[in-house]
Amino acid sequence: MAHSLFMDAEWKPTVPALVNLVAASGAPQLRAAFAAAGLDGIRPAQAVALVPLAAGALHASALADRLRVTRQAVAQAVAALERHGYVTRVPDPADARVRLIELTPRGREVLRVMRANALDLEKRWQRVLGKERLAEFRETLVQLLSAAPGD
Repeated sequence: MAHSLFMDAEWKPTVPALVNLVAASGAPQLRAAFAAAGLDGIRPAQAVALVPLAAGALHASALADRLRVTRQAVAQAVAALERHGYVTRVPDPADARVRLIELTPRGREVLRVMRANALDLEKRWQRVLGKERLAEFRETLVQLLSAAPGD
């Protein structure tokens, strides 16, 4: 059955629109998981900014590059995340004038909750698509993300 958003036969949604809707479909469950874990003041869209920090502290410019957003967007997100104790800014050991953004233990808890929620969502998608189609979908998404901008 088609999603109720697409009842107008004259309007066919674009693939990017569908990808955005699929990605957003997990947000209510993730918000509930954050609340259940006592993780206040964080929205799913902000939490995405924590993912690149799992491997270690980054400069704001590197975080912006990895997230494919502007430095201004990162500055706003980091300020909010820092206010709620999810990240902290520390001096760069190579240059104390520069700050690195790093996860706090609370930020690492956000990542644990996000991963558990994502795995639950993946299981639901596998029930709908089957194991093989979900694997193909994953490969397709990786291929699209790996393509150079403008390709």
